Amino acid sequence: MINVFIAGATGWAGSELAKAILKSENLQLVGALSRTHAATDLSAFLKTETGFIPVYGDIATALNEVKADVMIDYTHPGIAKHNIITALNKGVNVVVGTSGLTDADYLEIEKVALANNCSVLAVGNFALTMVLLQKFAEMAAKYIPDFEIIDYAQEDKVDAPSGTVRELAYRLTQIREAQIHVPDSEFKGEKETRGARMGGVQVHAVRLPGYVISVETLFGLKDERLTIRHDSGSSALPYVKGAILAIEKVSSFKGLKRGLDSVMEF
Repeated sequence: MINVFIAGATGWAGSELAKAILKSENLQLVGALSRTHAATDLSAFLKTETGFIPVYGDIATALNEVKADVMIDYTHPGIAKHNIITALNKGVNVVVGTSGLTDADYLEIEKVALANNCSVLAVGNFALTMVLLQKFAEMAAKYIPDFEIIDYAQEDKVDAPSGTVRELAYRLTQIREAQIHVPDSEFKGEKETRGARMGGVQVHAVRLPGYVISVETLFGLKDERLTIRHDSGSSALPYVKGAILAIEKVSSFKGLKRGLDSVMEF
């Protein structure tokens, strides 16, 4: 039995995951973090009859009072890093489902994980179709030197690009850096319209009503073009299966791994 603590358990994704854990035979939900619902019963919030599940407003207090094997973080970039490092320092393995953490953040997190003999699995997107997009894009980058990423999300998403796209840009950069045909110094007009260079790839973020999370990776060769695209709907259900897999697999290594596929068999 794996004891799971969810930071952000009353949110869109966290609440769906909490319901799934409560139905699981090998996972046990021992507590939750939610500042807006602190000192309440999560089972009452979820409208389930599974007994009292404490909700805390402070991560350190929570992990002092409950025995957790794994914490999964579904909060926001401003607090996620603090939650993760606090959990690692208490010997708790971590699955990261929060967007917006940078490569520099993960370098620091990895050091803390190794120092505490713990593991962190950072997953930009738990959906199977996104995992496949990452794998296919990495395959394409080996053969096509010109590529860019377009990141789509709803109008009120505060981080740009999304954690999904940050992870994708990082992974493609590990394969190769996309070619630069016209340096910034030679561009005419508004250079910002070309997006931002992240590692070795150009990224463009669109924020409009009607989107949840969509990612488009564009590859170009002379007289031919390849587009690989992922679209998610309004339900959090596609992310639940991947999150449970991540929870089950996070203890299988030490240190940091990025991407759900890093613990999957293909």
